[in-house]
Amino acid sequence: MNSGFLLLALLFLPLVGGVVVALLRNNDKLAKLTALGFSLAELVLAVFAWIAFDANGARLQLTTSVEWIPQFGVNFALGIDGIALVMIALIAFLVPIVIGASWEDKLPEGRTLGGFLSLILVMETFMVGVFAATDVFLFYVFFEAMLIPAYFLIGRFGGPRRTYAAMKFFLYSLLGGLIMLASVIGVYVASANVLGKGTFEWAKLAEISKDLSPTAQFWLFLGFFVAFAIKAPLVPLHTWLPDSAAEAPVGVGVLLVGVLDKVGTFGFLRYGLSLFPEASKQLAPLVLVLAVIGILYGAFLAFGQSDMKRFVAFTSIAHFGFIALGIFAFSSQSISGSVLYMVNHGISTGMLFLVVGMVMARGGSREFADYGGMAKLTPVLGGLFLVAGLSSLALPGTNSFVSEFLVLVGSFPNEPVFTILASVGMVLAALYVLRAYQQVMQGPVRGNALVGLAGGPGTATDPESETLKSKVADLSRRELIVLAPLVALIIGLGVYPKPVLDVITPSVTATMTEAGVTDPVVAQEGNK
Repeated sequence: MNSGFLLLALLFLPLVGGVVVALLRNNDKLAKLTALGFSLAELVLAVFAWIAFDANGARLQLTTSVEWIPQFGVNFALGIDGIALVMIALIAFLVPIVIGASWEDKLPEGRTLGGFLSLILVMETFMVGVFAATDVFLFYVFFEAMLIPAYFLIGRFGGPRRTYAAMKFFLYSLLGGLIMLASVIGVYVASANVLGKGTFEWAKLAEISKDLSPTAQFWLFLGFFVAFAIKAPLVPLHTWLPDSAAEAPVGVGVLLVGVLDKVGTFGFLRYGLSLFPEASKQLAPLVLVLAVIGILYGAFLAFGQSDMKRFVAFTSIAHFGFIALGIFAFSSQSISGSVLYMVNHGISTGMLFLVVGMVMARGGSREFADYGGMAKLTPVLGGLFLVAGLSSLALPGTNSFVSEFLVLVGSFPNEPVFTILASVGMVLAALYVLRAYQQVMQGPVRGNALVGLAGGPGTATDPESETLKSKVADLSRRELIVLAPLVALIIGLGVYPKPVLDVITPSVTATMTEAGVTDPVVAQEGNK
């Protein structure tokens, strides 16, 4: 298959699927099967892209470019490096799982599952486009286009406060996008001053980055920084995420915390460090402060949550602090760890969100206080809840441990103080994850969500009650199929992360070269 065609197929196949599924929205069964088929075909294409990608080859591969708006030098240009490849693979992996998890969702009255799944597929196209775009203007278009399906998925299919959450998400993201648009225009003008003709081509802009004055770099990067910090999300620009994740359907929440947020950290790597290297170094102390605040703040807020979905959102804010720390510590180990963390966070937190959704589907409540001792009734669900939690707290042997270890080891030589402070977040993660597991799954069977199902008047009931067992079923075959691939990757990448790191590392090295930073590990070896 032609490499350029392969990337175009990856981009447009979900869009075609979204249109087809939308036409089938009055036939839920056929719509579900069609959506799943398109998502699995996208996963197969992602596997082909992984096989076709040469980790030691050119920086951008599977490239294609077509003139779009020639008067302004805008091209429909696509291409991927190792960082973009692993993120596109994550998207292709998660979407079929989300569709499977949403198979029996109860939607608000008047909404169809076909309409819901069509929006999921359309959003998949825009997410792939963000990571594949090599034209800055095209990146901006995909960046903003993601808002449309996400807004409707939250606002039309979400919980009781879905309108508020969708509007807040939209306004935050739109504000960041408009500020970034000013910088996108500024980049075009700056390139015209250097080249004599304006361009939005990422590779050319990276080449001329050193010709921009530090002042110009600072102001141009600031516009991108605000948009990426909102999307990431960094404290204090994070407040849209807990509301959106809490009100979004569970499958949409998986994509919000598992993929959509990664656009911000990817933006820091692709556009911040490569196009504005001096500004990135200048603003690094600010980002590091915000990253450490996010780690500690997210952990404390996660510990105090009564709402399970908001709990998962705040754990994500803490994890994103580690990713930002690794990026702006400027070492090959820390940046590689951050990119791997982006992948592993999508797997671990995606599974945690799904398991929480399965608990809610049985009890009808998302409050921790309404559950207790559930593992006695649903031992398999309890075990997989623990697996997701242990991965989230980065237990050795799970995928997240490798990421967190690389971030901390790589960050320490350049930023010892920030690294030590961030390490406290590891301890706090163990506290909030184990507390959540204990509250929902351990102890006597209790809580209104479970006791109410048995018809008992008290706050506890006999776990051997046949009435209760018949009302609280363990995981179904469909749910096991949905969770099994996530468990496999949690264990597989925890034991053997090399295939992903081999793809990531050359792109990380190229990014550091573009940013003009010296790897502390290489520097130490050179001094020996």
